[in-house]
Amino acid sequence: MRIFGTMRLHLFLFISIALSACELIPDPEASAHDFAPVEPSFSVELIVLGTLQDAGSPHAGCRKNCCADLFKNPDPMRAVVSLGILDRAVSKRYIFEASPDLSRQMYALATKAGYGATDVPDAFFLTHAHIGHYAGLMYLGREALNADSARVYCPPRMFDFLKNNGPWSQLVALGNISLRPIEAGSSIDLGNVQVQALLVPHRDEFSETVGYIISGPKKKALFIPDIDKWEKWDASIVELLHTVDYAFLDATFYDAEEINHRAISEIPHPFVAESMELFKKLSAQEKAKIHFIHFNHTNPLLNPQSAQSKEVIKQGFRIARMGQVFEM
Repeated sequence: MRIFGTMRLHLFLFISIALSACELIPDPEASAHDFAPVEPSFSVELIVLGTLQDAGSPHAGCRKNCCADLFKNPDPMRAVVSLGILDRAVSKRYIFEASPDLSRQMYALATKAGYGATDVPDAFFLTHAHIGHYAGLMYLGREALNADSARVYCPPRMFDFLKNNGPWSQLVALGNISLRPIEAGSSIDLGNVQVQALLVPHRDEFSETVGYIISGPKKKALFIPDIDKWEKWDASIVELLHTVDYAFLDATFYDAEEINHRAISEIPHPFVAESMELFKKLSAQEKAKIHFIHFNHTNPLLNPQSAQSKEVIKQGFRIARMGQVFEM
């Protein structure tokens, strides 16, 4: 088996799966460690670099069974939500989100690129100012990588927040990052890849929240890792699904049973159970586009053997797993 990285905790165990003209979905009964990878041959690829909610797994302060063993034996296949884009045709790389696991994720993407790339990608795209989506920018600073003008695209309020508030403002002042605002509805043309921002409703304390449509030469992907309830959005997620080939959608909580000590009004994500009900009338082809992502540490979908994981697969949906590769 070919593995990108090592099993040591400070490196990222990176696994790709074989794809044909159609996406190959891994067996939900198999663990990520059991995939038999084959080097993909796509000119532009989307790679799942992380699937967890902001605070990761194990989660700070958690003494439940879902985290207890992981504090003693961390799982290298767990990282906070992130997608990578690898454009082999022009040797370019892009990372969506700057998670707390960014060091491993940059290393993984650069290693997978295989052309002597430095760890810093050609651009970052951020969705909003919650810790799992931008805290990794700290690794670009002079205390760490001391990057040189790394391009960081983000929505306008987030642009102002990063520029005017420490410690992020130091990254700007020292030239470690080069901030680029991206307005909702507008697109960034990266040659073989185009990225369009979509404004979505979420808890916007320090910035607005966006999702992205990522278009490659052959396929389109929708990335909405965080949103409040679907009915709060002035757009139709069902209609949007018809326009893309893959959809990586907020699956923070499976259902209300996970929320036993906080008011759901504080964290109003769409439950996976609610999303499946909303999408139940879609065709099998449309359902297969949906890849649930951004799992809280309590979410049973983290376990491929759980009854909930099996139910999601049975109903025709998909569950994002670390190392998956998709043709773009």
